[in-house]
Amino acid sequence: MFGRNLLNSVVVSTVVVAISLLLGVTASYALGRIRFRGRNVVLLTILGVSMFPQVAVLSGLFELIRAFGLYNSMPGLALAYMIFTLPFTVWVLTTFMQQLPLELEEAAIVDGATPWQIITKVLMPLLWPALVTTGLLAFIAAWNEFLFALTFTLTNEQRTVPVAIALISGAGQYELPWGTIMAASVIVTVPLIVMVLVFQRRIVSGLTAGAVKG
Repeated sequence: MFGRNLLNSVVVSTVVVAISLLLGVTASYALGRIRFRGRNVVLLTILGVSMFPQVAVLSGLFELIRAFGLYNSMPGLALAYMIFTLPFTVWVLTTFMQQLPLELEEAAIVDGATPWQIITKVLMPLLWPALVTTGLLAFIAAWNEFLFALTFTLTNEQRTVPVAIALISGAGQYELPWGTIMAASVIVTVPLIVMVLVFQRRIVSGLTAGAVKG
């Protein structure tokens, strides 16, 4: 059963990251490259949403998920996780988007490129370090999330790994299976370590790409 919980965490975290990056890239293009009235207000609103503690939105989000019929399902968890991954992704990618030179975009516009072509063929190749860094951080946040996963799932088949580990019980009422808990924790941690080691160069370049504008 633990393997099913592990698969749930992988699926939900991957879907959340994919949707967050897709929406984050398009939103950051509008917020970082286009000047319009209320732009700073939108950015501050996004930042404010990401600062809310999870417990503050728990009851309202629970009613929303139940109204949509998504309680105890993977889509419901994905919707809940977007509350904290999407604002973070938009905010970080907007910062990186603002650092890209305007000359590339202007040249693409002169050549007749559409906004979508500018995003996918001109800007995204330059944003790969930022995308990897942001996506990995969002994946880790979704992978380790506990409160939403505990609240919005009911059966063990739909639970994610953090909740499954927290609910591990021993053979008796007063027995705490430390060995099983530590083994499960190692199994959950190893994929994150491997991902960080594989993408460490991208992470470093992504974290430092916006430090100096040249």
